[in-house]
Amino acid sequence: INEIADLCEKVGADVQSVARGMGLDGRIGNKFLNAGPGYGGSCFPKDTLALARTAQEAGAPVRIVETVVAVNDARKTRMAEKVLHALGGDAQGKTIGVLGLTFKPNTDDMRDAPSLAIVPALQKAGATIRAHDPAGMDEARALFEGVIWCDDAYGTMTGADALVIVTEWNEFRALAMDRLKKALKAPKLVDLRNIYDPETVRRNGLEYWGIG
Repeated sequence: INEIADLCEKVGADVQSVARGMGLDGRIGNKFLNAGPGYGGSCFPKDTLALARTAQEAGAPVRIVETVVAVNDARKTRMAEKVLHALGGDAQGKTIGVLGLTFKPNTDDMRDAPSLAIVPALQKAGATIRAHDPAGMDEARALFEGVIWCDDAYGTMTGADALVIVTEWNEFRALAMDRLKKALKAPKLVDLRNIYDPETVRRNGLEYWGIG
């Protein structure tokens, strides 16, 4: 679905509409058709790599699984590029607020989280990162350098040139648009989980970038 989202962006389609149509097929279903910044966690990355390696050693390579692994790795770096695009291609001297660091909500698990690729890439591009995660802050502190840690979502966005949602915690689903616009230095929201309606965000005077 992430590759379908990329295609949607190129041809002017809406990945969420496409996903609803795909999900009507009972052989596919709608449970795993949410486009985003790539999968992480302790199971899927490990299991796909193990399957690919076992297949290679047995002389029966699983090319589709190998491609899934490669595409997912590249996906996370591309999300940083999306943020840079929102900033006009230049993050030097900019401040970026990042909401969510764990690989999924309701856990402190940072294993193979997309943020592990996104945050360093933005720092390498010259950005200062302000970040908050409801449960993963302790784990994240040991994995990132130079990040400004914030106590809540609104503190994270204060003075930022863009706000990026990386993990779809419930706490981030109902941010007050007026407070967001007032807190941000530049009214830019990059929603890597598509948890906000683009038109609603834009009606509130903010620029919006989603997935697909």
